[in-house]
Formats: sequence, C-alpha cells, structure tokens
Amino acid sequence: MRKIAGILLVMATFLFTSCTKAPEKSEEYFFAMDTYMKIEAYGESAANAVSQARACVEELEKLWSATDENSEIYAINHGEPPELSDETLDLLSFTLEMSAKTNGAFDATIYPVLTAWGFTADEHRVPDESELAELLKKVGYEKVLVDGNKILLEQGMMLDFGGAAKGWASDECARIMRENGVKSALINLGGNVYALGKRVDGNLWRIGVADPLSESAENAGIVEVCDRAVVTSGSYQRYFTQNGKTYGHIINPKTGYPADNDLLSVTIVAEEGKLCDVLSTALFVMGREQAERFWRENGGFEMILIAKSGEIFVTAGIAESFSSGKNVHIIN
Repeated sequence: MRKIAGILLVMATFLFTSCTKAPEKSEEYFFAMDTYMKIEAYGESAANAVSQARACVEELEKLWSATDENSEIYAINHGEPPELSDETLDLLSFTLEMSAKTNGAFDATIYPVLTAWGFTADEHRVPDESELAELLKKVGYEKVLVDGNKILLEQGMMLDFGGAAKGWASDECARIMRENGVKSALINLGGNVYALGKRVDGNLWRIGVADPLSESAENAGIVEVCDRAVVTSGSYQRYFTQNGKTYGHIINPKTGYPADNDLLSVTIVAEEGKLCDVLSTALFVMGREQAERFWRENGGFEMILIAKSGEIFVTAGIAESFSSGKNVHIIN
C-alpha cells in the first residue's frame, strides 16, 4: 500500500552561548523508496551513523521495491517466490498482524487495485465497478500463506510494502543511531519522521503537522516530541480529479475505492515508526469515529485527526504537547 505522508515541517532553532561549541552535525539528503529523505545527527559519531543509516534504507529498498525486477517483492508478485530474507519475513509478519488488528483497513495485498487506479505509475483512471469487483477477489491479507521462509499467494495477488516500509526503515535508522552512540538525531523519510532524543539545545523536537486546507503549506499545529515517530497520512497531496470528482490515493481495501469519509488527515505519534506508518493509513480509512474507538480499545499510540470541517481532534496523551491556533478537541 503506497502512500505519501502529509508534509511534516521540522522546526528546530539551536541556541548556543558564545563560549559553547555546537556538537558536530552530519546530514545527508537522498532519494529512496520513491520519496526525498533527510537524515541528520549530532555528535562525534554522527557522520558514520548517518552513512550507515542511509545505506540501510537503500538496502531495504532493494528488497521491497515493487518495481525493481531484482527485489524480493517483485519476484513474489510475478510468481517466482524466492527464499525470503529475515528482513522481509519480519516485515511481512508485522503487516499481516496489523492487517488483522485493523480488520483489513490496512492490507498490503491492495496493490492490484492501486495499479488499476493508476497510482503506482501516475497514469490515473477510474476503473469501472466490474473491474474493481474482479480485482477485489485478489485482495485479502488472510489469503497470504507463509511456509518457512517462502510465501504463497493465489494467482493474481500482489504485495506492496509501501504503507509500512518507510516506518520500518526509520526504526532501523534509529537503531543504528543508538548503536553508534548518537543521542540527538532527526530521521525524515519522506514525511515519516523519527525524533531521536532531544535537540542539542536540550529542548524537544518540534514537528509541524501540515494543514490540509492551507494552500500555502501552513501548519495546523506543532507537536513536541523526543524518542518518538510522527507520521501523517492523507489524500490531500496525492490525488487526481476526473469529471469534477477528486480521487485520493489511499484505497479502502474493502470497497476498492479511495477512502472518503470525514477526515482530511491522520497523524500518529508512537515509539515505533512502523506502527505509525501502518496506523496512519488504517485509521484514515476508518474515519474519525472508528479511529477513536480503535485508539480507546488498543492504545499504545497517540493521534491527531484533522476533519473536513477543519476541526482538530487530539488524544489526551499528547494534548499538552500539541499547540495550534485552531479549535482543538481532546479525545478521552
């Protein structure tokens, strides 16, 4: 399931006295997993950690790209399932677990439907109902069978880890930072943000949550975090319009149509980027009422929901860390 998360603008101003030397900073900008990425870290071992983190992301992309003919996912999707690497098996297990937990609101087998809508190649079209009905027969996480280190799919089924890969990769980058002794870093993998530790001035990282209703890329609010991932999903950035109707890129796996409810975006804040990545998509598909119910029943994360009405709904656990000039409702 591919998606481009909402733009999260990272606001960080570092203040140092004239007698204090700023910690060494290392950063790299690069393109991977179909998006622009930036990794920055501070400290003596920052350069090595950033280099390792970038290499890790690029290696994971080689495993999980749905379009790279040499990737494991490409082989699976084209009927030649290889012996899977531990990384792929772990991610597959996680996506299947989360698919079941969200009752299919997240489903990594939605790729054939995404392809039909043209979102995988930016050649957009509206499939007719009969075509979608046939494609939906090839969708369903419960049909995926894992046999040892191999995966078995029904004919015509296809996988896409786009809805979880960047979150998983951000967790791996954070692990690499810690193993190198880095205590302050910001990992931004195309909107999948992981804030490691605090800023070097001792303050929390300030992550901007984009306002989907703004035409000038303004923020709807700022959330302050440390050792947390922040991921936003919404259809307001990646969509197309046909015959006066707008179609977003986040597909409801049960209907085959783009999710269309009372939400414009969902931001998830949690300790793991992989959880944020999956839940930001799943809860966007669910809509506000079901998303709130899921949070109450499961916990383990916080969320910021922006409704089509412009109202903002924030879970109680993060309410004090979120600031906005707009009307904010607390979810208890």
